[in-house]
Amino acid sequence: MAVEFEEATSICSHCDRAIPAANIDLHYAHCVRNLEICKVCGDMVPKKHAEDHFLNIHAPVACSLCSEKMERDILAIHKGEKCPQRIVTCEFCEFPLPAVDLAEHQEVCGNRTELCHLCNRYVRLRERYNHETRCGVPDNSNTVEYLRDVREDPREQSARGRQQLDISRRRLLFTIAITGIAVLLGTLFSRKTEDNQVL
Repeated sequence: MAVEFEEATSICSHCDRAIPAANIDLHYAHCVRNLEICKVCGDMVPKKHAEDHFLNIHAPVACSLCSEKMERDILAIHKGEKCPQRIVTCEFCEFPLPAVDLAEHQEVCGNRTELCHLCNRYVRLRERYNHETRCGVPDNSNTVEYLRDVREDPREQSARGRQQLDISRRRLLFTIAITGIAVLLGTLFSRKTEDNQVL
C-alpha cells in the first residue's frame, strides 16, 4: 500500500503562488529576475514580453473608422453602436451612409412623398406608417369626408369634369370678347387721332 506524502509548500512573495518549500529560494530568485506583475490586469508576465503584453492587451487602440482612441475591450461596442462613421441605413430609402450624416439625410428623405395605394393621396414618407394605420378607417367625420372626396363616384367625376370644361370655355370666350373690344376701341381711337391730324 502506497503512502501519500504531502509536501510542504510556501507562498512566493513575488507571484503569490504556492511553491514546494524545498524550492522556494530558487523559485523566488528566478521569479524576481524574469517575471513582473502587469499593472493593469495583475497577471504575471515575463519581463521580456511585458511591453508586448501591454500593447496587445491593454494599450488604447484607434477605431479604424473614426480614429478615436479607446480601450480594446470596448472597441467592438463602439464600432457597432457608437462610432459616428459606422454605416447605417436610412429608414425611408435604405441607402447606406455614415451615422453622422443620417439625421440630415432623413430630414430630406422623409419629406419626400409617395402615393398611398388606399386613398390615392400623396403622403410624406415620415408619416407613411401612421397614415397607413389610419387610412380607410373612418374614426371621425373628417376621415369620412376625406374618404368620400377621394373615392368619388365616376359619374360625379365626369360631371365635375364637364363643369370645369364649361367654365374654361366661358373664360376663353370672355377673354376673346374683351380682346376684340379693346382692338376695336384702339382702332377707333387711332382713326380719330389721324382725322384730327389731317384737319
